[in-house]
Amino acid sequence: MPGNRATDTACPATTPMAAFLGGPAEGSPCTPGLGWAGEGPGAGGKNRHVCHAAARLEMGSLWEEFNRLGTEMIVTKAGRRMFPTFQVKLSGLDPLADYVLLMDFIPLDDKRYRYAFHSSSWLAAGRAEPAAPGRVHFHPDSPAKGAQWMRQIVSFDKLKLTNNLLDDNGHIILNSMHRYQPRFHVVFVDPRRDSERFAHQNFKSFSFPETQFMAVTAYQNHRITQLKIASNPFAKGFRDGDPEPWCGVPAGSLLGAMPRARATPLPPGPEKQEKGAPRSHGALAAAPQPPAVPPSFPELPAPTFQPLTCPPGVCVGAKPRTLPYPLPAFPQLSTYGPTAAPAFGYGQQ
Repeated sequence: MPGNRATDTACPATTPMAAFLGGPAEGSPCTPGLGWAGEGPGAGGKNRHVCHAAARLEMGSLWEEFNRLGTEMIVTKAGRRMFPTFQVKLSGLDPLADYVLLMDFIPLDDKRYRYAFHSSSWLAAGRAEPAAPGRVHFHPDSPAKGAQWMRQIVSFDKLKLTNNLLDDNGHIILNSMHRYQPRFHVVFVDPRRDSERFAHQNFKSFSFPETQFMAVTAYQNHRITQLKIASNPFAKGFRDGDPEPWCGVPAGSLLGAMPRARATPLPPGPEKQEKGAPRSHGALAAAPQPPAVPPSFPELPAPTFQPLTCPPGVCVGAKPRTLPYPLPAFPQLSTYGPTAAPAFGYGQQ
């Protein structure tokens, strides 16, 4: 599908970067060709462990459907997960080598936006706010062997977005009403002592144009709201129709599990003496009645315990960790390359 892949760039054996690092790259050079997704400009002299790495975006058709409307992602103080979730399928890794997978987010431009409801479009509203602290999100399974990464789909479902500049949970900090492009990085864990010298050769980056989005604190486009409700399995409560039972427990099962006890009727009390009736005296007087014993209720049996089958608990984002070596400063990516950008619904005044 052309929407979720890009062309790989050629990787010559000797590049200016390799010369700067003191020699040619280790291993065989990359050859030009088409892959599932490619690295941004300037890729060259890559290590043979990452040279042939390729990534395919999962749920590409859903991402494209959101992109046509102008994808919006909610950011909150506590952090909010992305939907659609960023998921990729990897290939071309060394099955026996160790890799670290991580993501970061870069601004697409230097503008701040506002949504014009009368025209259902985004308009530039001035210069961008100062960039939020740059952070990366490590996949919680990192590091792992290439065979493990390629065995199944890699999902970044624990990643959360926040607009809290003082966040200490490791969430990705973004500015609301700004556009961002997610980037995915595969980093080879180089066992050599001087691995920092080869930092530029030991990673490969991927970006998918259809995953760009606008960070918002509340959805602006009602069509985005409707599409998220229709496609997000965790948004059942917002759909039309009867509500689904919570956490998979049948409605009324908790109350139905508790037995209902019938109250024992109270014993009849002494009859009241009517007014005007003669009172009895002496031996003929009625013996005093003992105090009424409170009625005894049957003891309720303990209700049967029924464990609730709930969805996984909310997990806070991963704590910041240190890379095997610092990532270099990435050049500004050309998001769409030579092809024309898809209609994203953004405009300018």
